[in-house]
Amino acid sequence: MNDTTSLPVLPDRLSIDPKSPHHIAEIFEHNIGIRVNGKERNDVDEYCISEGWVKIASLKAVDRRGQPLMMKIKGTIEAYYL
Repeated sequence: MNDTTSLPVLPDRLSIDPKSPHHIAEIFEHNIGIRVNGKERNDVDEYCISEGWVKIASLKAVDRRGQPLMMKIKGTIEAYYL
């Protein structure tokens, strides 16, 4: 089992994009779960607990640089270690 005392505290805002100022590499060494409105999501690219939103990449639409467009889903956000 994971020892939760040695795990870093999950931040209020976190992104999987390494170019983002909200990316923290130490957090991604562990498995993280995100729950949006009580439903577990596996496709979250960025979240903010205090503002109550998650960003999820669209499946087909891309911007002019070839990056997927992000959709914002609002609601109750809960981040936790698995």
